[in-house]
Amino acid sequence: MSPDTNKIRILLVDHHEVVRAGLSLLLAQHAGFEIVGEAGSVAGALEVGTRLQPDVALLEVRLPDGSGFQACRKLHALTPPVRVIIFTAFADEETVMQAIGSGAEGYLLKEIDESGLVRAIREVADGRSILDPAVTRRVLNRVRAGTATTTSKLDQLSAQERRVLEQVAQGKTNKEIAAALGLSDKTVKNYLSNLMDKLQMSRRSQAAAYYVQHSAAAGQS
Repeated sequence: MSPDTNKIRILLVDHHEVVRAGLSLLLAQHAGFEIVGEAGSVAGALEVGTRLQPDVALLEVRLPDGSGFQACRKLHALTPPVRVIIFTAFADEETVMQAIGSGAEGYLLKEIDESGLVRAIREVADGRSILDPAVTRRVLNRVRAGTATTTSKLDQLSAQERRVLEQVAQGKTNKEIAAALGLSDKTVKNYLSNLMDKLQMSRRSQAAAYYVQHSAAAGQS
């Protein structure tokens, strides 16, 4: 975040110029956002990211010279690292898992409404992770339709930790989880810290994706 303007500096990466233009116009209307650059390729994203040092990048997964996952890893490797939100129309399980594996802090579908997009950018810029609830539902439905019966690290979690993780997988913030479960914000943070240690994961989005992928097999819903 720029110390001078206190604005979130945003990089838009999409191979469709019209999409970039539309996002730029939409986001520029909101206080606290500054569109610092655009790119239509992996190479362009890296060049602009290196030169302009954005806080957050909105990144399409399909790019002409590679994948958004490659771009995500390259942007994370910059100093300072760029926080990445995968912003795409693809909601299949494989794409979601690849995004999580690349370290993306967020995964949003292009069908999201304006307020949801704005909120997600602010939360990711603030250090949190976001997984689109629609993605969560679709992946969970696919898992439930399968026949896998393997055990998972979810078995290590307490009942309350599982409830907290389920809320995370639904895309809720700590404040929303606290309200839903009748807990304090501090207690939710403690549960999250404990369950992340048990799952041996460092990112909220990774834990959410793991829950979605394995909850059916572990007997959770």
